[in-house]
Amino acid sequence: MPRLSEVDRHRALGLLQAGLPISEVSLRMNVNRTIFRLRQRLHETNTVSDRPHSGRPRSTTQRQDRNLVRNHVNNRFLSASASSRQTRGRNNQRISANTVRRRLSTSGLSARRPYFGPILTQRHRHQRTIWAQEHAA
Repeated sequence: MPRLSEVDRHRALGLLQAGLPISEVSLRMNVNRTIFRLRQRLHETNTVSDRPHSGRPRSTTQRQDRNLVRNHVNNRFLSASASSRQTRGRNNQRISANTVRRRLSTSGLSARRPYFGPILTQRHRHQRTIWAQEHAA
């Protein structure tokens, strides 16, 4: 379910106050039960802002996450460990290579290391295929 931004929450409340039913507002905002819960939260707490979340705080900010992704898009063969050594998290703490991998994974990327091996031409590939076929039997 998509999260509504603060602006969208206030827009939804404005539509509710204008007299639209919850189902119509939900359709317009492309969410399911969020509008009902939003109205319920407004009546209970007099605010529509997020409640405190449980769990450990993230070690990097959203800006740092975007920078990690941009660096890996620009340099495709940058390793996660090299990237973690270059990046400092919140409060100037080190971040792990696994953190970098997770941030890249959420963006659909992965850290790759360059291939250090023989460069095969089309002729090499053809000759290796012929050799393999001769020796397979």
